[in-house]
Amino acid sequence: MSARMIDPGTLAAVAEVEHVRYRYPGNDALALDDVSWTIPSGSFVVLAGPSGSGKSTLLRCLNGLVPHFTGGSFGGRVGIVGRDTRRVGPRDLSASVGFVFQDPESQLVTDRVDAELAFSLEQHGIDRIVMRKRVEETLDLLGIAHLRERHPSHLSGGEQQRVAVAAALSLHPAMLVLDEPTSQLDPWGAEDVVAALTRLNEDLGITVVLAEHRLERVLHRADRVRLMRRAPLPPLEGTPIEMASHIDPVALPPVTQVGRVLDLPVPPLTVKEARSAFRGAITLPECGPEESRAESGAVVMRIEGLSIDLDDRPVLDDLALTVREGEFVAVMGRNGSGKTTLLRTALGLEKARRGSVLTCGVDVVRNGPAALGKLVGYLPQQARMVFFKERVRDELAFTIAARGGGDTVEHVVARFALDGLEDHHPLDLSGGERERAALATVMAGRPRLLVLDEPTRGMDAWRKRELALQLRDLQKQGVTIMMATHDAELVAQFASRVVMLGHRNIIADGTPREVLSGSLTFTTQVNKVFGGRWLTVEDVTGAGGFDRHADR
Repeated sequence: MSARMIDPGTLAAVAEVEHVRYRYPGNDALALDDVSWTIPSGSFVVLAGPSGSGKSTLLRCLNGLVPHFTGGSFGGRVGIVGRDTRRVGPRDLSASVGFVFQDPESQLVTDRVDAELAFSLEQHGIDRIVMRKRVEETLDLLGIAHLRERHPSHLSGGEQQRVAVAAALSLHPAMLVLDEPTSQLDPWGAEDVVAALTRLNEDLGITVVLAEHRLERVLHRADRVRLMRRAPLPPLEGTPIEMASHIDPVALPPVTQVGRVLDLPVPPLTVKEARSAFRGAITLPECGPEESRAESGAVVMRIEGLSIDLDDRPVLDDLALTVREGEFVAVMGRNGSGKTTLLRTALGLEKARRGSVLTCGVDVVRNGPAALGKLVGYLPQQARMVFFKERVRDELAFTIAARGGGDTVEHVVARFALDGLEDHHPLDLSGGERERAALATVMAGRPRLLVLDEPTRGMDAWRKRELALQLRDLQKQGVTIMMATHDAELVAQFASRVVMLGHRNIIADGTPREVLSGSLTFTTQVNKVFGGRWLTVEDVTGAGGFDRHADR
């Protein structure tokens, strides 16, 4: 069936979910319990809520993956452009519903980026001239034309994410459903994707439904926000402004959090709104708070003259870096700047063209990653890569025994809120739960060096804060942490040092206030509003200077 045989513009609702109850195979608890939801045609809807609240399951109901692919027990009805998903499978629904998963690498199937965009068009018999035009337009729309000849498996995680979005867009579906589409993107890349989605929504009338934990990126774009809550609490739905008073402040955009502290009747959702709303209401010193550098400890990692090529392209060139005991180093930079390559090379997982790498006293260029043994915990971007046991508890027990640490499985389960998940297969968990289980696995036994590549990908705001506090505790105990991330808000609150990559080398190295302050891209919402060295909500709320009676 062609994507245009039913004109979504003639329908009041592009999707109708009616009293859906769903249970995954082998699970006693319901993933969805009597959920009803109407998605108006042409709307832009944000699906928010904590990990495990059923967001991903609900999204998979919209394209028939639940229950056709997942199995399990399904009751109720889901209608997409008038078609019952129990009678029409994901293959036929794909012309009406484009879907982007949390793990983009799992849906990329060809050996070239442009072929990836053409693949679904070919499957639906789209005319060749139309197909070529669609591919070109979509490459430009997502800013990935320069990647067209690259193999998708050789791209960075963020680049893969943009390719997956582009592939879903190429069919011009009536509805585009995206599960954490900006989780691996740098700030510019995330803004490009969200702006492209907004244009598709406004110019072509495509309905956009997107689950997202980073609400500062999408809240102001939405027509409606649906807040999923853990059972037995029912979902809530309303406009972004209405929902800003219901969502836990920790999950709100930082400027909205400040507006809540000020008791503003209409809290700002964007930096632009905040500049106007806070004028006359907050007076702060110009420069902002001071910060001191962490005391130097023993050298844990020393890299000198490092040069690396991937796919015959230089990625890092003559890079030097020294990391000391007890540092919490955030490695930042745009997608493709070499963050993952730097981390993997530091562990001996990538071969350097030139240079030396000493990690925990081991020459990893000569000896390889196995020599690091019990000393290092590593979490790659693809969290599933760390799992090889049938149950979460078996993963934890193996790591603890291998490292000979003083941890117990029960202690690690409690630290990472994995209660009730111990006997699940790791790959059967939700995206956020799987990330937590992977983190628990690599952190069990307390390694000397912890290397994390985008560890908060797919993680809700509450779990992210808990993780950051755990990392801070490890740092105080002398554990060294290196973390590749795009999350400037997290870095501003918890990192002790920021290493910024660009043009194949380090372009900035210092404390968060030194590196993030005044940046156009890699900085916080608070810094964009107040300037100086003001970075976090706590900086502002802890400084006083509030006038709740100012004329606003």
